[in-house]
Amino acid sequence: MASRRSSGDGGDGDESPAMRRLRRLSLHLLNPSSSPSDQEPEALALAACAAGPRRVQGGAEVSASLAAYLRGRHRETQARVFEFFQGRPDLQTPVEMSTAAHRDLCFRQLRALVRDAGVRPLSLMADDPSEYFAVMEAAGGVDISLGVKFGVQYSLWGGSIINLGTKKHRDKFFDGIDNLDIPGCFAMTELHHGSNVQALQTTATFDPVTDEFIINTPNDGAIKWWIGNAAVHGKYATVFARLILPLQGKAGTPADMGIHAFIVPIRDLETHAVLPGIEINDCGHKIGLNGVDNGALRFRSVRIPRDNLLNRFGDVSRDGKYTSSLPTINKRFAATLGELVGGRVGIAYSSVGILKVAVTIATRYALLRQQFGPPKQPEISVLDYQSHQHKLMPMLASSYAFHFATIYLVDKYSEMKKTNDEDVIADVHVLSSGLKAYITSYTAKSISICRESCGGHGYAAVNRFGALRNDHDIFQTFEGDNTVLLQQVAGDLLKQYQEKFKGGTLSVTWNYLRDSMSTYLSQPNPVTARWEGEDHLRDPNFQLDAFRYRTFRLLHSVAARLQKHSKTLGGFGAWNRCLNHLLTLAESHIESVILAKFIEAVKSCPDEKTRQVLKLVCDLYALDRIWKDIGTYRNVDYVAPNKAKAIHKLTDYLSYQVRLVARELVDAFDLPDLIIRAPIGLQSEAYAQYTQHVGF
Repeated sequence: MASRRSSGDGGDGDESPAMRRLRRLSLHLLNPSSSPSDQEPEALALAACAAGPRRVQGGAEVSASLAAYLRGRHRETQARVFEFFQGRPDLQTPVEMSTAAHRDLCFRQLRALVRDAGVRPLSLMADDPSEYFAVMEAAGGVDISLGVKFGVQYSLWGGSIINLGTKKHRDKFFDGIDNLDIPGCFAMTELHHGSNVQALQTTATFDPVTDEFIINTPNDGAIKWWIGNAAVHGKYATVFARLILPLQGKAGTPADMGIHAFIVPIRDLETHAVLPGIEINDCGHKIGLNGVDNGALRFRSVRIPRDNLLNRFGDVSRDGKYTSSLPTINKRFAATLGELVGGRVGIAYSSVGILKVAVTIATRYALLRQQFGPPKQPEISVLDYQSHQHKLMPMLASSYAFHFATIYLVDKYSEMKKTNDEDVIADVHVLSSGLKAYITSYTAKSISICRESCGGHGYAAVNRFGALRNDHDIFQTFEGDNTVLLQQVAGDLLKQYQEKFKGGTLSVTWNYLRDSMSTYLSQPNPVTARWEGEDHLRDPNFQLDAFRYRTFRLLHSVAARLQKHSKTLGGFGAWNRCLNHLLTLAESHIESVILAKFIEAVKSCPDEKTRQVLKLVCDLYALDRIWKDIGTYRNVDYVAPNKAKAIHKLTDYLSYQVRLVARELVDAFDLPDLIIRAPIGLQSEAYAQYTQHVGF
């Protein structure tokens, strides 16, 4: 049984066994034995240092071991991308440039990656999605605008051809998209509609006389807006529009068959002139991502061949008859959007890469910068202050947690593309929605914290926080607004909850509810609610159970509230009344998934020393999350006051322990200077690089 104690704050006499062990560990780390007979691992022993930040002995080995474990099977592919751009100074993005120059550079970067470096992104996406996402992350490291433009061309434009079209479309367009002969767009969003795709107003009316579709923008609200690649470079667009069939409705009226995707040429392939009937305007300078040319498209009776309908889920014959293997508009719509989840997978994966860059810059600077100290003694590293550890170390732990979660997501997506298994498809849809929403929101907030933690030097453009913040900010909106995506997670969880009580089965993501529903419905054990020993609090079973208990209690209570309010407010009104509760539920569930994948990664690590470091980081991630929502656990008596206090103390101490290996943890991300770029975040000669930048 885990050790327990009173909650007093006195001296050694009432110190818990857990805290005594932590104190002894601290003394051991700060004063390692020099005896040759000492058998403790040297990797985590701290070297004595008269001045400056403490460093661990064997730090390079710790970093190398961690990096080897973090490194995916496509790290060599990423390294080749980095080396290519390192050898091309003409393709490196400067700190200051005009919008027009940035757009031109971004297209040249993409063209060089494809034609000079020999990368074939669309082939990778079709054959090995995990390698495709690795290349996308590397491209985004060079310039986030490049990563997004890469995604527009291949995930969206190319992905629509692969996933929504049939063989005739792939035969015609695949090679031209892959080698960038045919730059294209993904024209879904309209001025008046974004998240509510089913309400799009652009129409595609079939003309049986000419065997063509007529694409039309019926009003200003239907202008396609924020379309990447449209303002300058795009030659084709996948246009999402309402498929209208004349005389096929009741009493000979036109029939609206719902949203379908159509290939529409927008510029001449040779002259690049805008084609008749199409109006293109530039959305202009943005807060960020100004290397991406976003434009607005209006269609005035633009005719395209019938074959330009991407007809995987629905087709129109020569005589105007509609056929589909899916019986309803809603099922066809769900199948269409379900094939486009790759964009969300890529955004979640890329957002973790951006978080790693921001945390690396902030952590290295915090280790470098010294400020104040004991009287008549050298100044100490900023990262030695508890407040700074509290800002950055949980964020560093989250970077690791998100890394393993998105690796899992990419693997599930790859499995989905290979098997087309319906359960995996459903699981990936919810996972991609939840992880994209949760991770991008967290990263956006974290970049600002990193900027603040670097003081005035964080405000310098060359140190990148402004560009990282501005370029990443839209990640919370495109490919699904985060609030909308979290509602999809909550809705699916409620559906699974209902199915369970009907005797149905649960999808993979919710399996823990199947095993523990009866336990979570019961009251917490008053004995374990008071356990506060270190062994207990650092037990992954306790941590995961706490996360899952919170999720299930939120699920159970919101289900009851929805049932109650629906009687008076109706379904929509009840949902809106409980909306904040639903969003909290979705975030809680995603946190449970993230922690589960982190725990699995720790257990799977083959090297014992590396596993110990990862376990430390995982414990900080878990207990910091529990402490941040301690009110919820107290309200349901899952945690007694003395246990809450112990969690708080242990979280602070774990932040300190992670600080001792912070340099090794960020170095293990293995990010070259080309990707970091910020002078204050470089591994060496940071101040020299910084002063040279301003002219010294």
